This record gives sequence, C-alpha cells and structure tokens, in this order.
Amino acid sequence: MRQRLLKWLYRVFPFDLKGDCVVPPARDGIRVSCVINFYGRLDLLAGILHSLAQQKYDRESFEVVLVEDKGGTAAGKQLAEEFYTCLNTVYIPLDKNHGSMGYSRNYGLAHSRGDIVLFLDDDTVLMQQNFLEVLDEMFNHNSTVDAIVPHGHAAYSLVNGYDFHDSYFMTSRCTAYRRKVLIELGGFMNHFVGQEDVEFVIRFLMAGKISMNVAKLNYFHPPLLVPNFRKPKAVGHSFYLLKSKYPMPIWTIALLNCSRHAPLYLLPIRRYREMGRFGIGFIAGVLSSLGRQEDFGYN
Repeated sequence: MRQRLLKWLYRVFPFDLKGDCVVPPARDGIRVSCVINFYGRLDLLAGILHSLAQQKYDRESFEVVLVEDKGGTAAGKQLAEEFYTCLNTVYIPLDKNHGSMGYSRNYGLAHSRGDIVLFLDDDTVLMQQNFLEVLDEMFNHNSTVDAIVPHGHAAYSLVNGYDFHDSYFMTSRCTAYRRKVLIELGGFMNHFVGQEDVEFVIRFLMAGKISMNVAKLNYFHPPLLVPNFRKPKAVGHSFYLLKSKYPMPIWTIALLNCSRHAPLYLLPIRRYREMGRFGIGFIAGVLSSLGRQEDFGYN
C-alpha cells in the first residue's frame, strides 16, 4: 500500500530522484561491500568486526569499509588495522561534513567496490556465520529484487526490559542493496544528520524498486530509544531542507508522516512514549528551521 501511494504521488508530482553521491561501478572482483560508519564506541565496533571475521564466505569476495567521523582517531585506525589479517578492511576518516550521516554514508559508498552494498551500524550484531553467504545466494536467486531486508531483533532486551523493534524496518543498520540501484538513485542526501535511510527509502519506493524481507537472515540491534529531543530535532531540520527538492505536496506528506507519532507520547506505554518523543522532537526541529538554512548536528 505504501509503495503504491508513493509511486502514484511521484507520477502526479515528478521530481529528480537522484541523491548526492556519484556512485562508482563495482570493481576489483568484490562481491559484497559492508559499509560501517562510526565514531567512538570502539567496543561495539569490535563486536561487528568479529562477526564479519567469522563469516564462512570467501575473504577475497567481500570488504569492510570503515568510515570514522570527525576526521578519524588514532584509536579507530588502530582497531581497523587489528583486523587487517582476517578481513579485507578499508579505513577512511571522514574528510568534512562531520556529524552528517547522509554525507558519511555516501563517503563510504563512494569508496566501496562491491556488486552488493550492505549498510551496517557499529552496534549491529550478526550471529550467523553464513550471513554473507546466504545474502549473496538470495540476490543470485531473485534477479528482480533490488534490496534485501533481514529480520531484526532487539538486542539487550533481556537487560533493559524493552524489546520493541520493527522486524523488517528498511534501515542502514542492516539492509543490502544492489549497486546498480544505488548508482541509479545517487545514494543518500548529504545534509541529513540522521534518518538518511528513511529518506532514501522514499525515493527507492517512488522509483518502483523492489525489496524482499528475508526471515532466514537475522541481526540484532538496540531498540528505539530517544533519551532527549536533540537528534529528532536535527532529523526534523534535515527533512525541512527537502523543501528545495521535493514538490510541496510530497514534502508536506513526508513531514506529516515523520511526526505522526507525536500524540503517542501521552500514553503510559514505553514503546509509545519513545515513538512520541521522537515525533515531538521532529516537529520542534521543523518549526525551529523556519526562516533558517544552516544544518546542525547532534554528535
């Protein structure tokens, strides 16, 4: 239903679906590129790197592109180097636009080489040692599929007692795309501080691209937590700036959609309060952006 609506809106209000990244073609025989953006939290990053090092997949067929924000750190570079012997690791410090996840994702994408690009968060956990093998097979056996969405589980739910997680949320914490689709759509919008993947999916669906939910692929990720309004305000500002790209009706619908959960903050259930807090912060970010153009970050 969502895809049909977005395709209809695009037919009625067409616009340029290109993002801000000039994506190079695949090269050097790499089949899968795992792109991870990070800053600090090296203990979490070590976890996903250990998961990838244990993959039963040809080491020469995949790479791990590590993009460290704020120009990089000696500790981040050292951790990447520790995995050189067991992973085809590429470490690249972010050159500019620090704190902008859209630009950071694009920077990693532009330096990747695989036919398939798997976006991962530094706090994503892969328990399956055949994850990349199954991912490759699913793309091979489903030639019309443009993206594969694994089944997500809430990590740490036994510790904090909060396990809300959208099982098949199409997000950069763990989603794989064919490179040709990323080339066609031009990756992400550089100015996005957060939820750059949500905006990308809007264009992905408008373009009529096809994603497939795959239950046999699983990952773990912390559930939605919104401790304050800082990040949702930055996301609201990022979506506000789309007014120069999106037609007004589509831009308005996007803003309404992202803020729709705000009333849930009044409910006593934690899941709804977290979603509602994000919606309220998003609205605040949009309202505070009226009459201003500068970006602001939350890192």
